[in-house]
Amino acid sequence: MIVVTKINDKAFYINCDYIECIESTPDTTITMTTGRKIIVKESIDDIIDNIIDYKRKIYR
Repeated sequence: MIVVTKINDKAFYINCDYIECIESTPDTTITMTTGRKIIVKESIDDIIDNIIDYKRKIYR
C-alpha cells in the first residue's frame, strides 16, 4: 500500500497492485483495475518511487 493525497488534501492508502495506469493531464490521475479514477497531488515520478520503495520492502 502506498500513500497518496487527493486534491482536497486528504491522504489515503491505495493498493499499488491494482494500479492500471497513471497519467498526467495536467493533474496526476491514477486509473485502478476496477475502472475507478483518482486525481492526486503527487507527480507520476513520486508515485513510481513510492511503489518501488514499497515493493523493495515486501520482497526482501
